[in-house]
Amino acid sequence: MTQLTMPHGLLVDFGGVLVETATRAGWQGVLARHVQDALEDAGAASSSLTVSDIERDIREGAKADSRWKNAMSRPFAPAELTYQEFWEGFVAGDWPISARSYVRDNARELCRVMGELKQERTTRPGFIELLDAADAASIPVVIVSNTLMGQVHRDYVTRHELTGRFAEQIYSDEVGVRKPNPEMIHLGARAIGETAERCWYVGDNFDRDVLCGVRAGVGGNILMEAKSTYDLPYDLPVQPDAIVADPWGLRDLLVASIERVAS
Repeated sequence: MTQLTMPHGLLVDFGGVLVETATRAGWQGVLARHVQDALEDAGAASSSLTVSDIERDIREGAKADSRWKNAMSRPFAPAELTYQEFWEGFVAGDWPISARSYVRDNARELCRVMGELKQERTTRPGFIELLDAADAASIPVVIVSNTLMGQVHRDYVTRHELTGRFAEQIYSDEVGVRKPNPEMIHLGARAIGETAERCWYVGDNFDRDVLCGVRAGVGGNILMEAKSTYDLPYDLPVQPDAIVADPWGLRDLLVASIERVAS
């Protein structure tokens, strides 16, 4: 493990680092009923498009989205999928025109609803203590996260009274690019007046996160283990500077770097 220099900024992923996520069983059916109700209220429903059809297309659209994300780990500077591309393209490509137009025009809100319905989120044990250690050393913390709907993440941070603990939040849907595009990390560093070389970046995936850290030239490229960390879609010749099991391990790594400076 590389002995890391104390960072001037800590850039952290959301899912897998700040929170643990679990997919809710049956979320596609709940969302399909929500969409059907919305179509009926808007006068855009069709007898040829049933709730079962909508549920199937949401399920298969999510699969297409997952495969697209894997594919976007290959280009150097991928852009983020738009709300409209997800709903009109991946989900509703063969729907009647009125229904397809509705989801196109309301894609942002539908992504927000989907984000809330699809997953449960829990702050990872030790993350608050990590924030405390960073605060004590006056090290600003920035969230840098890929997501189809950053507002869902912002709402989680707000509900758990954590907004003030972060100097900034950078979400891919809001800035139009996604990791491993190094611009995501550069945006996070610039938000606190720093460069990537003087920051640590912490993520839970090799293909989105470690690769992004390498491309951005971060001062500390740290992998935090989560449930999908070792499910690599590709053979990647990149390695992190350090691997930690959880936020407690990251806190210990940070404190050790601070103590080396103090001594």
